[in-house]
Amino acid sequence: MVTKLAGFERARKLAAGFPGVEVGKAWGTDALKIGGKMFACIPTNRAAEPNSLAVRVSFADRDELIAAAPDAYYVKEHYLNYPSVLVRLDEIADDALRDLLLMGLKFVASTDSKKPRKRPTATKAVSRRPRSA
Repeated sequence: MVTKLAGFERARKLAAGFPGVEVGKAWGTDALKIGGKMFACIPTNRAAEPNSLAVRVSFADRDELIAAAPDAYYVKEHYLNYPSVLVRLDEIADDALRDLLLMGLKFVASTDSKKPRKRPTATKAVSRRPRSA
């Protein structure tokens, strides 16, 4: 009998072959890291759906992923200003999840941690709600 891995364990197993990947903690939850920097973790914000994974990617990549497969990829208001995407693990195949994890690893490995995080102006406007009259 073949058992299908679920949740973070599935992501950990898929990323195990990537060079330099470490399993650790970020914000008190399980995370995958490269060079001590988190590139994927179990989302801790309550707005995230159960059985999801947060993966750090560029804003442009996030927009493309959500446009291409909105059933699998999503973002909640809390995450709008962070370069990351949420993924519904029940809606993504292993090969696509592996590609997403590699995308996150490459994004984090190439990011200069000394640069300030830039939040796109357009994203801020999207996250605001109209005021009640």
